[in-house]
Amino acid sequence: MAWARNTTVLRGFVLVGFGYFLAWQAAVVFEAPHRATMALAIHGFVFHVIFGKGYALIPSYFDRELAFDLGPMIHLPLTVLGTVGLTLGPVAGASELESLGAVAWGAGGAIFLITILATVRDNVVGRETGTGEANRHRRAVDQLANAFVPVALFYLAVGSYETVALHTALPGVIGSHAGLSHVLAAGTAGLLVLTIGARLLPRFMVAEPPLLFVLFMLPAGALGPWVIATHLRGGLLFRIGATLQAVAIVSYAIVVLVLFRRSDRRRVGLYGVALGAIAGIVAVLLGLAMAFEYEPIVLSVIHHRFTLLGFLGLTIIGVSFQFYPPGIGTLPAVGDRTAAIGLGSLATGLLLELVGTIGSLEPMVLAGSGLTFGAAAAICYVLFGVVLERGL
Repeated sequence: MAWARNTTVLRGFVLVGFGYFLAWQAAVVFEAPHRATMALAIHGFVFHVIFGKGYALIPSYFDRELAFDLGPMIHLPLTVLGTVGLTLGPVAGASELESLGAVAWGAGGAIFLITILATVRDNVVGRETGTGEANRHRRAVDQLANAFVPVALFYLAVGSYETVALHTALPGVIGSHAGLSHVLAAGTAGLLVLTIGARLLPRFMVAEPPLLFVLFMLPAGALGPWVIATHLRGGLLFRIGATLQAVAIVSYAIVVLVLFRRSDRRRVGLYGVALGAIAGIVAVLLGLAMAFEYEPIVLSVIHHRFTLLGFLGLTIIGVSFQFYPPGIGTLPAVGDRTAAIGLGSLATGLLLELVGTIGSLEPMVLAGSGLTFGAAAAICYVLFGVVLERGL
């Protein structure tokens, strides 16, 4: 019974996350305050999906059972309401609402950390991987990927605390909203994507990754976000951090694209993962341009879009389509074709936003954001249709 309840709750995390994904794109179209759109993107979309899949995958990756069945059930309403407060506070100009949202979200993040750390307490670095005999040749890479999960959890601990500190009287660790976004998006979410690239994607694609680039991407992806977040005012260390992050994401993209080329599987979700890897390259190139002071203000917004919607967004959508295959849906227009149109439209919209931003073509930027909203609606329709119909 507890297992069934947890399965429903974890599915709820994913559905809530994609609801925030659609709300985020609508907020961009209607030009909501930047802090509101970032809360929807990071605290809402990215992390609700990460929390849901994290509760499900991390215990199995560490060959353990989830320590506290109640953890996810207590956690979900806290981060749902927390994201609402973090979003509506800037929109309504209500700092108290934003503060309450920050505390609720930080409490949810703390519950996730306590639950996962209690689960892996006797296997913190992941030497035991749960890797079956059929995949024993992957065990060394699985152990390496597991070893970086605690680093991602460290970033989440800092980000959860900093979310609260920025809106209360608590002393800050990073001290800025920009630093917080890098800790959470690049440090936690980005590093977890890299570990997925090393561990889960080879199984999805039934292919072997280029090991040299796996060795590059994990340590660089572990260190880069911290250097960036703590040196955002510029200078040599900021450039070093941006370079480390570029090495990590470009190495990850090479891993993904080599896996894709070596694989004979062409499921729609894998195209999303490949598009996310390509968007990641664009994101870090924009980040490098900002680090080396080439139009940093102009490029800031589009850098965020390619990081959150391109790299993280397309990757999360692609992996979600692997877990919830569009092809098994029977509702009208739910299927691989609609999913592919949604992914292609999302990538096209981002490209329009990039060209429009660089060329100062505001109508093109607006067209791109409108297209990404339409794409988000199609993607959410497919995902919700499959999950609610099949109860996966």
